Amino acid sequence: MSARGKARKRALDLLYSSELRREGAVDALDRAIAEGEGPTNEYTAVLVRGVVEHQVRIDELLAQYAQGWTLERMPAVDRNVLRIGAYELLYVDDVPDPVAVTEAMNLVRDLSTDESPSFVNGVLGSLVRDKSKLA
Repeated sequence: MSARGKARKRALDLLYSSELRREGAVDALDRAIAEGEGPTNEYTAVLVRGVVEHQVRIDELLAQYAQGWTLERMPAVDRNVLRIGAYELLYVDDVPDPVAVTEAMNLVRDLSTDESPSFVNGVLGSLVRDKSKLA
């Protein structure tokens, strides 16, 4: 797994666990850093802080593009992977769109349901298709 792949996985861990604990993801990140358990790759912090900063818009788009699924109904892993993928697609210029989609699919392939990769691919693929209208 690449360094950025590991950073994405760690960002997912922080977003997922903070959601379960009903704790702010940035608070969880800051606490992990303060306790010496913080991410070793700065890209993890970029992802967590970026997702939180843009979460309202990201969640609006995910709700719009995840036809037949509300955010609350999605598995928590899928929801947070989609947030990371959407953040990378819309706000990170140095990650090519196909890489953001593939990395998101790889995360859910390893950590979620058998149907999750095609679901994530469909939602993020639709965002890529309409990206120029969403900025």
